[in-house]
Amino acid sequence: MRSSTRTILGIDPGFGRVGWGVIRQAQHRLSAVDFGIIETPAGTPFAERLQLIFTKIQELTRAYKPELSGVERLFFSRNTTTAMQVSEARGVILLALAQAGVPVHECTPQAVKQALSSNGRAEKAQVQRMVKVLLNLKEIPKPDDVADALAIAVTASTSV
Repeated sequence: MRSSTRTILGIDPGFGRVGWGVIRQAQHRLSAVDFGIIETPAGTPFAERLQLIFTKIQELTRAYKPELSGVERLFFSRNTTTAMQVSEARGVILLALAQAGVPVHECTPQAVKQALSSNGRAEKAQVQRMVKVLLNLKEIPKPDDVADALAIAVTASTSV
């Protein structure tokens, strides 16, 4: 008989900071396992920043052995330079997950808001409160990148 428990890694992509969160789904219950931030030092050559992100994602997949991951799909309308750099960071994140054999559920910010609050236009604070409630946390995780990563993991938990 197949276990009804699975581990899910949520990732909020960036290049200066990447939020990550690991949750466990047992039946219909969710719990936070661990979460944190990957920071890449400003002033470091961009290729080295990407390599650091790649290596850290590999470490997370080895440590937690997730059966599923959630990665936010990007939406930018203004700063194209930042959008390109975040897209490149997202690429190395997806590569690290693919090499580890972890299926990826991609979700838009609107899908995350919809999954956590039943409102695709919910405010960030409302989504963060729902992360706290759904994962039975004492407080809202900080910084925002971490709360976002946990919200992405929760959203991925609703996928098939």
